[in-house]
Amino acid sequence: MAEFNTIDDFDVENKTVLVRVDINSPVDPSSGLILDDTRLKLHAQTIKELSVKGAKVVLLAHQSRPGKNDFTTLSQHAEALSDILNLRVKYIDSLFSNSAKEAIQSLKPHEILLLENARFFSEESLSRTPEEQSKTLLVRNLSPFVDYFVNDAFAAAHRSQASLVGFTVDTPSAAGRVMEKELTVIQSALDDVEHPCVFLLGGMKPDDSIDVMENVLSNGTADSILTTGIVGNIVLWASGADIGEVNREFITNKGYADMVEKSKDLIERFGDKVKYPIDVACEIDGERVDIDVGEIPNEAIFDIGVNTIAMYANEIRDAKYIFANGPAGVFEDPKFAMGTEDLINAMANSEGFTLIGGGHIAAATAGLGLEDQMGHLSSGGGACISMLAGKKLAAVEALKNSKK
Repeated sequence: MAEFNTIDDFDVENKTVLVRVDINSPVDPSSGLILDDTRLKLHAQTIKELSVKGAKVVLLAHQSRPGKNDFTTLSQHAEALSDILNLRVKYIDSLFSNSAKEAIQSLKPHEILLLENARFFSEESLSRTPEEQSKTLLVRNLSPFVDYFVNDAFAAAHRSQASLVGFTVDTPSAAGRVMEKELTVIQSALDDVEHPCVFLLGGMKPDDSIDVMENVLSNGTADSILTTGIVGNIVLWASGADIGEVNREFITNKGYADMVEKSKDLIERFGDKVKYPIDVACEIDGERVDIDVGEIPNEAIFDIGVNTIAMYANEIRDAKYIFANGPAGVFEDPKFAMGTEDLINAMANSEGFTLIGGGHIAAATAGLGLEDQMGHLSSGGGACISMLAGKKLAAVEALKNSKK
């Protein structure tokens, strides 16, 4: 962690510290209430530590994005954080207006202020270099009022947006406790991986997963790749199986047709290290039906089949390291939750180190009450899988450059 500063490197007493957190939370579209406060609880350690040390804490965060039903203010987040911290978190419905600046200047040591949703500011949606982001209105207006910038938003660390990288150019910057822990655990797991090492890759973002597949097979990290979800369907198609017109159309319409050729290349290069389903589950007459891959009808595939579950579970139980990203199927439907839940149970019962890569599979793990039986449950699916794919995280690189 010597590549960038942490909170330990700064004396924050009586200093104004701007903290970028990721408290983006699921919100009930009808009631507007926060449905899950996991991310707020995660950042509580960083916020409380800075407050206890006498900092004037200013929180910068986002909620959803324009056009989404849960794109809303952060007033409720301030209330929820107050309850979690057992400290009052002030809130102002502004980012850098005169009233926001006055609220920041009037803060006393130990006090906490949450600014408005950063994505209400249109420039936040643009991905640019830290130097370019340092010239945005957000950064130019707020940086004169803060002494330090702390980035704790690991879940958004793969993005190069103003609130994530802009302040690092001219303001002394550090990683918060969530960022520090995530980077330490994931990097050390990759650097000191034990074998056999299994990657379980599924979900709805096959481009990310196939980048991971290529990286960890090429560098020798992975001994076996177990594919599920849309990833599994793409690799199955690449293997020569007839997955049915409806599933081919779905993959093509999502813009993932080129992933089939990439998967075909990986199968040719790495052979049986790339595993794909031997049976799948479809919905026929309202029921789950498990079907051998040689007999897939023209029906949507919603889960891996029972024989695939058994085959994958055996590999997971024998592994020393297991990295998992993405659910095995449409786990929100009880009929098709079997693949996701059984593989999570296999990971929980494995003696190997298990890293759950955030997102839906982390939610499914928490839903089963098994998060404490995993080695590490990442808070950031996109950032975690970018690291596994060997990509640099924009916000982390910005912190490194800030220290330099």
